[in-house]
Amino acid sequence: ITRNGGMASIVRTIVSRAKTAVGGQVAVWLMGLMIFFDDYSNTLVVGNTARSLTDHLKVSREKLAYIVDSTAAPVACIALITTWIGYQIGLVDQALGSIPELSDVQAFSVFIHSIPYSFYPILAISFVLMISASGLDFGPMYKAEVRARNGSVKPETAEALPSIHGDELEPKDNIPLRAVNAFIPIIALIVALLVSLVVLGEGNTVIEILESTSPFQAMMYSSFVGVLVAATMTIGQRILSVHETVDAWYGGLRATLFGMIILVLAWSLSDLTTALNTAQYLVTLLADSLPVALIPGIVFILAAITAFTTGTSWGTMAILMPLIIPLSWAVMGVNGIADPSGMHILYSSVACCLGGAVWGDHCSPISDTTVLSSVASGCDHIEHVRTQLPYALLVGIVGLTLGTIPGGFGFSPWISIVAGLVVLAFVLKTFGRRATAG
Repeated sequence: ITRNGGMASIVRTIVSRAKTAVGGQVAVWLMGLMIFFDDYSNTLVVGNTARSLTDHLKVSREKLAYIVDSTAAPVACIALITTWIGYQIGLVDQALGSIPELSDVQAFSVFIHSIPYSFYPILAISFVLMISASGLDFGPMYKAEVRARNGSVKPETAEALPSIHGDELEPKDNIPLRAVNAFIPIIALIVALLVSLVVLGEGNTVIEILESTSPFQAMMYSSFVGVLVAATMTIGQRILSVHETVDAWYGGLRATLFGMIILVLAWSLSDLTTALNTAQYLVTLLADSLPVALIPGIVFILAAITAFTTGTSWGTMAILMPLIIPLSWAVMGVNGIADPSGMHILYSSVACCLGGAVWGDHCSPISDTTVLSSVASGCDHIEHVRTQLPYALLVGIVGLTLGTIPGGFGFSPWISIVAGLVVLAFVLKTFGRRATAG
């Protein structure tokens, strides 16, 4: 999809309609939502393609890097069809299988129920829109935007930065850029996934089908269909030869190699903790002493610390998910709510493992996606971390205090999300300032 120019066409079509700094930022945010299926592809495609537009509109490179970084992973971890979800469902399924009472529960069903408790991803995406649409900023980002409005969009240290073009993620030179070449494969992917979920599942209602289906097989089938449609369209229009199409496919695989190495190491550590019966040890040690309502909050903070220090969200999930699900279930059992009445604790814990990992990733200077966002946007890495950190900390604290902790006591997650949005809007309105030239 990227090599045949489809994604580049969509990005350029949307961003070309932006005529102001505010419009440009909102356009970049919209593109971050559209390329929802993978955070790496999102970061590289949007960052590289939108950079010339935001430079023209005098939007700082720090702001571009923030929008790209704080949209890519949050979108990928709550959308229904992403590389993140397939990976997360696998971890949840493995953890559920270790608990006899939950061995028949479908991991995909647990993920669906956990989405309302994904406070940080939801609030992070929303806050990026607030920042973009209002034109208000605070902290180091405000100073960067003032500098940009005065004609200097790059940090002083950005000149020496390498640029990421990545042949496998750039469209081939001198080819027609057609948005349909991206839309049709994505639509085929979505339709194939829905059909596969229905065919592989059983039941008379949507919930029954989702609870009995095999999301792994469905994602594999739909991914194959999407790749096949994209390849057929690309070769059929003679945009790429058969050899170039295979090379583009292989280039996409090669781009994931670093992430695969991290995952292999994380899985090794996860298997080691399993072999040492770490989960059972923690259950014995903590089940009687941990307040059940605070389990999700503790998971969120622990995931954030792990992701911050290791620099990887996926590694954090691989390490923690096999531990937090058995621990949550054991604490629920001690408190007599290891039944449907207490499942919100389990759902929230699963969501907090993922949400906390993304939060720690956004705050970490050694995070792979943070580094990738900096380079793809042409922004000094330390400046990106420094300007994004106040925003990430604010959203994380609001999500934890108004969402995760009240949710542990049974408070409605939807009300918490609304309350979080109101608080974020109030803080932005109170402390934010509009950057102007002069």
